[in-house]
Amino acid sequence: MSVKMGANVCPITEERSGTVREVGGQAVWSLSSCKPGFGVDQLRDNSMETYWQSDGQLPHLVNIQFHRKTTVSQIYIYSDYKLDESYTPSRISIRCGTHFNDLQEIEVVDLCEPSGWVCIPIKEYEEMLMCTFMIQIAVISNHQNGRDTHMRQIRIHSPTEGSQYPLEHHGKFSTIEFSQFRTIR
Repeated sequence: MSVKMGANVCPITEERSGTVREVGGQAVWSLSSCKPGFGVDQLRDNSMETYWQSDGQLPHLVNIQFHRKTTVSQIYIYSDYKLDESYTPSRISIRCGTHFNDLQEIEVVDLCEPSGWVCIPIKEYEEMLMCTFMIQIAVISNHQNGRDTHMRQIRIHSPTEGSQYPLEHHGKFSTIEFSQFRTIR
């Protein structure tokens, strides 16, 4: 498994290319614990300034449940060791299944002082993409043996089907009027 990290990794760029779409908005998100004001809303608000902060014993869990079976190709996690220090995850487990009782661990990722987006490719077998109803991201340990964790953003990617229509071929959609038409259905 090859995890990509750093400044060159950006999920927004991949989404704009038309090859993947962000499907996290189609799921129900829950957390094992959180401090008041540092929950799912902050994890999904597209701001690198806000974050989820856990409040309890390890492992800390992010549960993502889809209403229908969903193909997942990548999970992006934004972490910043320079800002979060001992709150930064150092080992993450990715688990998939149909519900809480049949989750199978498919990846374990070790992070060494991450700063920026971390891309975790999700594969079922060799090159088969994962189709699942539920994803669980478990923080197994933190840097410097920290107790609670910070995650700034999580994005879930699914490959697009059929023809690709990269938006860059048509210019930048930067105004509010154009941004409402930035995806072709």
